[in-house]
Amino acid sequence: MSGRVLDGVRILDLTRIVAGPYATAILADLGADVIKVERPGTGDDYRYGPSPEGQTSLSFQNTNRGKRSITLDVRQAEGRDLFLRLAERADAVVENFRAGWLAAQGLGAEVIQARNPRCVVASLSGFGATGPRAGQASYDIVAQASGGLLAMTGFADGPPVRGGGALADFVGGLYLALGVVAALRECDRTGRARVLDLSNQDAVFAITDSAATIYAGIGVPSERVGNQHPFTAPYDAFEAKDGWVVVATASNKLFRGLCAAIGRPELSGDERFRSHRGRARHRGPINAIVGAWVRERTTDEVLAALGPEGADLPCARVARPDELIDDPQLRARGMIERHPHPTLGEVVFHGNPLRFPDAEPRRLPLAPDLGQDNAEVCGEIGLAAADLERLAEAGVI
Repeated sequence: MSGRVLDGVRILDLTRIVAGPYATAILADLGADVIKVERPGTGDDYRYGPSPEGQTSLSFQNTNRGKRSITLDVRQAEGRDLFLRLAERADAVVENFRAGWLAAQGLGAEVIQARNPRCVVASLSGFGATGPRAGQASYDIVAQASGGLLAMTGFADGPPVRGGGALADFVGGLYLALGVVAALRECDRTGRARVLDLSNQDAVFAITDSAATIYAGIGVPSERVGNQHPFTAPYDAFEAKDGWVVVATASNKLFRGLCAAIGRPELSGDERFRSHRGRARHRGPINAIVGAWVRERTTDEVLAALGPEGADLPCARVARPDELIDDPQLRARGMIERHPHPTLGEVVFHGNPLRFPDAEPRRLPLAPDLGQDNAEVCGEIGLAAADLERLAEAGVI
């Protein structure tokens, strides 16, 4: 092992719910010392969710792994002062309140950077700090709708469908983590700390598969096509005897291989199916042929014929996340983490896809209890036990 990728980086983390905590969990996974700042008494709202009765939410456990927790009311003058003292020792402050909230508390980027010019200040909000919608409320479904993704998702004869798993929040979190690391890299190089203003609408719009570019260039709008691809076929989910499989043929070579594998080699010479555009125009007939072949088989039989031991086509069984806990590939890649927990017995975390084979794992395996690190973190800026007792009585921590 050769240390951790972000060893020596300290993040002061004001984020809550999903998008921001996911970003800082990624940074903690990579070795950053992430100090999660929570409201006294209640903490992050995400602590209250799916869990055994009386336990902290399992979702919170997963998106706050590897962090330290302190409680601090930054709405109080003494709380703001303590926060700025902590910021003096931080490489970045990260938050995902509504745009303008931090400044309204007297903790805008200019205030933080006046105390620590090398502290990156990174903010994620629904619509960013500029433009006519700046400061408006947002959740995952709002970002998906306003960013264009919701309109693209679903079947042609049905309503728009939200991408599962709070997709917009996790996309926003990924961009936030990337922005923090990019700003830290520049600060190392130039000594200048940037201010990042990230909009979740922007983040979602950026991943809508070049739809705006295509429309502006050739006038083709993005329509809902279910699991299919708008510009080729077959590329879909098909129902087998015991489940669903996806088959993706996005090249003429792959299509010829599919035709041979299902015993219909003549289809590759059919004028309707000889090109991507032709197959897209005639997706109904070709999908019906493939679908009928799949329906007569189990998922194992389909994958044996079309997978690496057969035609070697891109294909997979459609699996729920809970079915993947024992997936051999994910286990081999370290994506299923199991950690002993003092009250839950064991928690299962989604691993970090960023694999650095010679890097050490994060320092802290679990998510913190509310305020469990008050004494340690505050002691690092010179507060004694008597100070902590007084601050707790005043509701500051």
